Amino acid sequence: MSRTPSSRPIRAGVIGVGSMGENHARVYSELQNVDLACITDHDEAIAQRVADEYGTEAVDFETVLDRCDVVTVSVPTQAHYDVVSDCLAAGLHVLVEKPIAETTEQGRALAEQADREGLVLQVGHIERFNPAVQTVTDLIDDLDVISLEAERLGPPLDRDALGNVVSDLMVHDIDVVGSVLDAKPDTMTAMSAENGQYATTTMQYDDVVASLTASRVTQKKVRKLTVTARECLVEVDYLEQSVLIHRNSYPEYVVDDGKRRYRHESVIERPRVDNGEPLRHELEAFVDAVRTGSEPVVTAEDGIQALETVQTIEKLVEEDVRKTEVQVQ
Repeated sequence: MSRTPSSRPIRAGVIGVGSMGENHARVYSELQNVDLACITDHDEAIAQRVADEYGTEAVDFETVLDRCDVVTVSVPTQAHYDVVSDCLAAGLHVLVEKPIAETTEQGRALAEQADREGLVLQVGHIERFNPAVQTVTDLIDDLDVISLEAERLGPPLDRDALGNVVSDLMVHDIDVVGSVLDAKPDTMTAMSAENGQYATTTMQYDDVVASLTASRVTQKKVRKLTVTARECLVEVDYLEQSVLIHRNSYPEYVVDDGKRRYRHESVIERPRVDNGEPLRHELEAFVDAVRTGSEPVVTAEDGIQALETVQTIEKLVEEDVRKTEVQVQ
């Protein structure tokens, strides 16, 4: 049975307080009508430090299950299925960091379990809650979209602990593109370089083309999305949380002091973007879905679809790497 409170503060917990989990603890501690009831981590010293920082208690896993209404699960991917399943069985609403699980089969099993229990299961695709992305989502229905291009580039923060560039980085844009177009890709191709630390994919969505690039070897941090439509060009900067719309672009020759020169002008619009911390928006939406019993913004099905696409791209990338190795030999 779910523990959806009506008026009292929602009791929140965090399972796994690494860098991302700690941020969840911080935001829960700041939300109105939410009580950060407890946290847990396999490293007791880290758990105690985070608990002291945010005024809560470090406890074991079973105590989290007993004490909380909602939890964030931020543990290694291989533990997602077991931990999330245990939380759902205990009647807790769950926000699980992406990916939803190791396999799509596990993801579907979790989705079915949450549905049976009447519980919210939200997947942590945080870019959905970037105010700039939300602005573009509002615009997209009025546009005749031709293509989307996403770049998520930058050097690794820790060169001794490189994660998979598709599942760690590109997955954000896979989810955003699928959400913006409200569709699944029909076909896709992918290539890679630098032993898989640079990857690019092209996906066809009916009559729309999406090109995504992710890199851990680019010496500049870039997080951008470009939408080409018949009416305009839309540029989104995730880091700046800004949106630019280019319209009525036209070339012309002008005469200035007797000299003929070429210029290209366009009208640039800057729609208002209500800037804010995406994680805060994400957890507010999660808590609201729990309070109202509504469908979460990022559903389990969304998480499963993103995972399925990621795994297909990873397979294509692996095939590309093997092909290159054969050619070299």
